[in-house]
This record gives sequence, structure tokens and C-alpha cells, in this order.
Amino acid sequence: MSDQVASALAAEEAAIYAYGVIGVKLSAKAEVAEARGAEQEHRERRDWLIGKLAESSATPGPAPAGYELPFAVADRATALELAIHIEDGVAQSWRPVLGATRDADRSTALAALTDSAVRAVRWRRLAAVTPLTMAFPGRAS
Repeated sequence: MSDQVASALAAEEAAIYAYGVIGVKLSAKAEVAEARGAEQEHRERRDWLIGKLAESSATPGPAPAGYELPFAVADRATALELAIHIEDGVAQSWRPVLGATRDADRSTALAALTDSAVRAVRWRRLAAVTPLTMAFPGRAS
């Protein structure tokens, strides 16, 4: 389980970084609030994953000093595109955790995957991207 949890942790840490970039390119109060809420949710998920790794006596690798974004974020449109990209990636990182967990931990993993998929839909709606949903959220396309 520790490999799957470590991968999800890396995705959550990258999402936290990305939302710092995303938030400064949004101007509508509702969008900024959505970005702040998403960042907070990713922080909570990160903390849960760190706790799971500690319980299994696994040590997460150090977070990188910086992250390379998949593309330049210059305006609202590219910020929304990054938010969609990040949430899809986080959902994909949680999918393997489902198969490696049981009971309450599996429920947490499913909630994390679902929350990221729903946030991606919200960002797609704001960006006017269609289709709004993926057939199988969390599956690599």
C-alpha cells in the first residue's frame, strides 16, 4: 500500500503548489474561493496520507523544492486549464489506493477520488470545456 499512498501524496503536494499559481490568475471572488477551498482540501488529504505512511512505518520522500507546471499559466483560461489538469491527475493518483486499502481507508480514498472528479467538473464548467465529465474519473486517458 505504501507505494500507492506515496504516489497519491506526491499528487496532493503538486496540487497544493498548483493552486498557489492558479489562485493568483483568477479574479472573480467565487473562483478564488473555490481555488482556496480546493487547496485546503488537498492539504487535508496530504496530511491524511502522511499519517497513513507513518502508521505503516514508511517514510515519504521529501517533497521537491519546486514543481514544474505542465504549461505556462498566464491568465484565467490557462489557470482553469491547470485546475482541470491537476484535479484529473489527483483523481488518477487515488484510484490505485482503492485497491490497496480496506474499510475506512478505502472510503477515504474513494471520497478523495470523487472530490477531485467533482472539482474537475466545476472547473470545466467555469472554463466552458465540454464534455464536463469523464466516463471513468480516475482512469488515465
